[in-house]
Amino acid sequence: MIYVFAVLIGVVAGLRAMTPLAAISWGAYLGWLDFSGTAFSFIGALPTVIILTIVAIAELVSDQLPNTPSRKVPMQFGARIVLGALSGALLLPGNWIIGAILGAVGAVLGTLGGAEARSRLAASFGSDRPAALLEDAVAIIAALLIVYLV
Repeated sequence: MIYVFAVLIGVVAGLRAMTPLAAISWGAYLGWLDFSGTAFSFIGALPTVIILTIVAIAELVSDQLPNTPSRKVPMQFGARIVLGALSGALLLPGNWIIGAILGAVGAVLGTLGGAEARSRLAASFGSDRPAALLEDAVAIIAALLIVYLV
């Protein structure tokens, strides 16, 4: 089941790149995930939680701006793949290479599938904003649920 979670956290990175890392940081801070004694023990420290949360919120805000580039442009797409891989690796510290691969695959799926779903939702709503807000909610809830269940 942990492999499914690694893919799913990558899917979330495809929707909102920074949300999985913020959720993982919160999970470590709240004791849902244990990084003590590892090189990543800092991820559960309060300063890390605050910084990653601020960056994730900034991403949510910037996504609402009309001049924000598509998630499918190379820079955006690449960042989502890298952050999905990092998130997947963090969920599978004992087998981080597999976690990174699964997270990266999930990020590709989330990026392409999320863009298509948002486009269709925006067309049905007649506006992009409700679709974007719904996508934000799905990403946040999914990330926290995944981190909690791991």
